[in-house]
Amino acid sequence: MRIATWNVNSLAARVPAIEQWLERAAPDVLLMQETKLADEQVPELPFRMAGYEVAHHGEGRWNGVAIASRLGISDIVTNFDDGPVRDSRQASGRGAAEEDFNPFDEARIMSAVSGGIRFVSLYAPNGRVLDSPFYEGKLAWYERLHRWLAEACSPNEPLVVGGDFNATPADEDVWDPSAAHGGTHVSPRERQALQTLRDWGLADLFRRHSPQPGRFTWWDYRAGMFHKNMGMRIDLLYATSPVAERSIWSEIDREARKGPPTPSDHAPVVVDLDEPGTHFDADWDGALERIAKRTKKKG
Repeated sequence: MRIATWNVNSLAARVPAIEQWLERAAPDVLLMQETKLADEQVPELPFRMAGYEVAHHGEGRWNGVAIASRLGISDIVTNFDDGPVRDSRQASGRGAAEEDFNPFDEARIMSAVSGGIRFVSLYAPNGRVLDSPFYEGKLAWYERLHRWLAEACSPNEPLVVGGDFNATPADEDVWDPSAAHGGTHVSPRERQALQTLRDWGLADLFRRHSPQPGRFTWWDYRAGMFHKNMGMRIDLLYATSPVAERSIWSEIDREARKGPPTPSDHAPVVVDLDEPGTHFDADWDGALERIAKRTKKKG
């Protein structure tokens, strides 16, 4: 089984890129985040034509998560099973004011069973600025995630928690820890939230197979950050031991960040269970060599 996670940064805008990538990488299960659609707006036909069923949890203009699978989807749970979320299409400007921010009223998490594994697709809050209401809301959301796992799941059962965590596990997951210091995504409290999930019983599948630094999943669109490899590894696939022990390979598909078509600012993370999936070349070694040569010439 091949599993993957990808923050697509607008599902409607990214359909051509997703179609190309499904053909390129052929995942059996794809977790998607930041779909920015309501449920009735999901473009299901391209997925069906490619052999995938899609389950979606969205609110309209912002956020949104989905699971696409060619192994079937059942037992869907949305929003920590807490009920419906807001319709952000009807809330012009809502979310801009601090007093209106409520991460528990946003479409940020869903789970479903596919191929004998419960998959959780999540899109953690950004946090914006340290010690702001957005940052405290992010940490409260992580606390709720941990409580939901403890109440509804078991580390002894097959479980994958994947998505855009908007936090880096360690310094090697940031292009320059000193440059990023003092901001969100790298703060001790955010990293402790990730550590709490791992302590509950989740393993970082990418790090299990790829210990080398410099492999990131997100690069800002601005200032040529991607071409300088100035990124962060914030998109993660965590899994309980029944799944982690089956994992044999992992990769971040850097090529999917290039385009055309117009790419997301995130790259997909891929993990194979039991046996290798369709081969693709993410070209990390070549890219890092080219970046090193350019940097040396400038120096």
